[in-house]
Parts: sequence; C-alpha cells; structure tokens
Amino acid sequence: MSKITELTNDLQRTRADFENYRKQMDIQKAQTANFAKLETVKKFLPLLDDISRAIAATPELKPLEKTLEKQLTELKLEKIKADPGTPFNPDLHDAVTMEEGEGDQEVIEEVLRDGYLYEGETLRPAMVKVTTK
Repeated sequence: MSKITELTNDLQRTRADFENYRKQMDIQKAQTANFAKLETVKKFLPLLDDISRAIAATPELKPLEKTLEKQLTELKLEKIKADPGTPFNPDLHDAVTMEEGEGDQEVIEEVLRDGYLYEGETLRPAMVKVTTK
C-alpha cells in the first residue's frame, strides 16, 4: 500500500509541475506577443509623424485626420495631450527648450513632435517647448 501512495504522490507532483510549466509558458507567450506588438507600433511612429505633417501642410488631406485617429484608437494608440497651455508633465512630455515667463507654473508653449500612449502607457513622450506662466 505504501508503494501505491508513493507513486500516487509522485504522479500528483508531476501533474502539478506540468500544470505550472504550462501556465508559465502561456504567460511567456502572451508577453512575447505584447512585446512584438509594441515593437511593431514603435516602427510606425515616424510614419505617423510624416502623415501628421502632411495633413497639417495640405488642407485637402484634413479628412484623413479622423480616419487616422480612428485607426490609432483601434490599435490602442492615442496621442498625448500637449496643446499650448497644457501643464507640463515630465512623464508625458519631453521639454526641448524652456523659456522663462512671469509665473512659476510650467506649461506647454508648442508641440514639436507628437507623443503617444500605447494601452495607457507612454510609448513616446511628446517633444515640446515649455514656458512658465
């Protein structure tokens, strides 16, 4: 009877080890897939910059802006809010220049390059000029 109990315990441990291994592999697969998506999206950022500049420079392309924003939303990618007057946030904005004004609150004066959030995390900070008000 003791041998049967020992073999049963060994089998249960082996099953538990295999189940833990399978769960760990599933987690690693998901992490690898997310990493691949993130790297793919990063490669498209220069293209998005070019499209945004083209839309800004050519009024005929303005209707493409809504289509572009819709596609970005579907990819879980959103522009970081960096309108002039928005408070500067070093987690979301990369200050290239800092101009002294009359106040002590740092606000964005101009956006030089759009920044993006991917699934709520900063993918690339917005490059901005900052002033104090």
